[in-house]
Amino acid sequence: MVILVILYLGLGMVVEMGEGRVPVLHEVGGDRYGWRVNINFTNWASHQHFYVGDWLYFGFDKTKASVLEVNQTGYQNCIETNFITNITKGGRDVFNLTAARSYYFISGRGYCKRGIKLSITVQIPPPDNHTINPDPPSTKSPSIIFSDATTRIFYPFHHFSIMIIIMIIISCTILA
Repeated sequence: MVILVILYLGLGMVVEMGEGRVPVLHEVGGDRYGWRVNINFTNWASHQHFYVGDWLYFGFDKTKASVLEVNQTGYQNCIETNFITNITKGGRDVFNLTAARSYYFISGRGYCKRGIKLSITVQIPPPDNHTINPDPPSTKSPSIIFSDATTRIFYPFHHFSIMIIIMIIISCTILA
């Protein structure tokens, strides 16, 4: 059984090597609890590059704010009804950017009118121009680089790491 798991993980690493660009987890607003008033989300978004497959992390006080995906009119006029998706689960919520298009997010409960809203444009990832590192996967270890705007997870365990982060966020949300 252990050998099968090792073989499976080894095959997974080979598959991941050819997948191209590593998805990014963007901390909306620039930090762990960035979905709040007094943040310039337009300015924050202008310093980011959003690509299909990336994730948005919304950290906020769930007793006050919420996260709603809306259309452009809902964004411009802070209309909380007829939203596309209610992302709010527990105040530490993630959203996968699955298509190249514009996305609009607002906070409900009146906070949109206080500036908690985000508009982004998601692009198709650029072509993968890097070469594959010839070192065997067993010599690699996962790397995580933190910045004030995003968290980027690099090969070899990027999909696995993202799933672990999401499971931790969901677990913390359920326990909170």
